[in-house]
Amino acid sequence: MRFLNECIARQANAEDRCTGRFWEGRFRCQALLDESSVLACMAYVDLNPIRAGLADDLQGSDFTTVQRRLRSLEERPSEAAATLHPLAGTTSGAGPGISTAGYIEFVDWSGRMARPDKRGMIEGNVPPALADIRGSPEWWAGCVLRIEGVFGSAVGLPITLKQHASATGRRWLRGL
Repeated sequence: MRFLNECIARQANAEDRCTGRFWEGRFRCQALLDESSVLACMAYVDLNPIRAGLADDLQGSDFTTVQRRLRSLEERPSEAAATLHPLAGTTSGAGPGISTAGYIEFVDWSGRMARPDKRGMIEGNVPPALADIRGSPEWWAGCVLRIEGVFGSAVGLPITLKQHASATGRRWLRGL
């Protein structure tokens, strides 16, 4: 495995014209502290093909969960009102409290937030699902548009970031 990994790493470094380890600087790990931050990261990932210019809308964004949810709603429209399931391994057992249709509406609205003339501009028609995740429009814009720049080692609502900071012996965390 070491020799296989070394070969792949050398090829990737040659393609990127960089030196060092293959994983160096490519990926970051951020703790997702609450269901709201999980939804924000889900939307961030679902909007990647649109931000990259590979798709013009949610239906055309291949290999995303939002596209899969849209296709399942075409086959079974009754699932639109069903709430999203809780994450595996969570201790609370409670889900995010947002319906499938609400999540799709939320991702669609989030994709429309980024405007070329005003970065992070949020129009007045905020979907009702925002109240379900207990986040403000400004917090959501920071998550969906610039999650890696706004947050550091953890992502979450301000209250959960404060709790995480005190639990880990820190005075503050980026994103507060």
